Amino acid sequence: FLWPNFKSPLVWDVFAVTTYFTVSAVFFYLGTIPDVAAARDRATGLRRKLYSVISLGWQGTDRQWHHFGKAYIFLAALATPLVLSVHSVVSWDFAMSIVPGWHATIFAPYFVAGAIFSGVAMVITLVVPLRKIFGLEAYLTTKHFDAMAKLCLFTSLIVLYAYLSEFFLAWYSGEDPERHAFWNRLFGTYWWATWTMLVCNGFVPIMLWFKRIRHSIPALFVISIFINIGMWFERYVIVVTSLHNEYEPFAWGIYRPSVIEMSIMVGSFFWFGFWFLLFTRLLPPIAIQELKEVLPPPMRKKRSPEVAEAHQ
Repeated sequence: FLWPNFKSPLVWDVFAVTTYFTVSAVFFYLGTIPDVAAARDRATGLRRKLYSVISLGWQGTDRQWHHFGKAYIFLAALATPLVLSVHSVVSWDFAMSIVPGWHATIFAPYFVAGAIFSGVAMVITLVVPLRKIFGLEAYLTTKHFDAMAKLCLFTSLIVLYAYLSEFFLAWYSGEDPERHAFWNRLFGTYWWATWTMLVCNGFVPIMLWFKRIRHSIPALFVISIFINIGMWFERYVIVVTSLHNEYEPFAWGIYRPSVIEMSIMVGSFFWFGFWFLLFTRLLPPIAIQELKEVLPPPMRKKRSPEVAEAHQ
């Protein structure tokens, strides 16, 4: 911040990530306004004052809904290309270098597909216990999980194709550093990380081809956990295995995370969990205004077929 270098390639990261974060935050906040207003009308005391400030005087008039719908669609359309741009720009930090294992043109679509893949898996991981704890079975049905499972399956095939193309091109190029880098990934010091990545991201999602698996909530939850583990190891493989054994032998070494690094990683999980639980405590866990648009009026007194069968 004291001596910025605007010629650095990381400047593009700053602009891409900042823009993406800003649009995503505004999109998220805008979508919560009708729900916060609904919670405001039932709240008391300090919470009512807080909700009144956040809801920006929302009264649910036709004019407000009209402007809300236009703004929501505009931000959704704006955020979609930003998903492609931010992950492409971040991937080019690796692809523009000459480090063996990084210098590849497939990194941009590879990172975009991986982001969608891991994002949908994380949504499944969070929604399954949320659905059970809050009794949302009537609203989060197998139809929604089936759609998420299909998206997971589609993006997993793209990610698996990226893995295989990397290994094939390293062999086909005839470049010894590239061949050595990928051989070292598979059979070197960190073989366990690479094979964990391949199994969790490439082979476990194959089970989603079966409709019975896609309609099984416990099975989807377990598969999503494996995908999250595999995507974490993907980042580990990209960074650690490529840097620990590159061109110069004097730079070779074995990476062992310190206690501080492990604490930061564990703390990041708890930090995310804290904010997620705080959100579910203060705000509706599902978008009320979106459900009102797709559900028939008597739905609030009905049970889904799954819940009805469970109570019989």
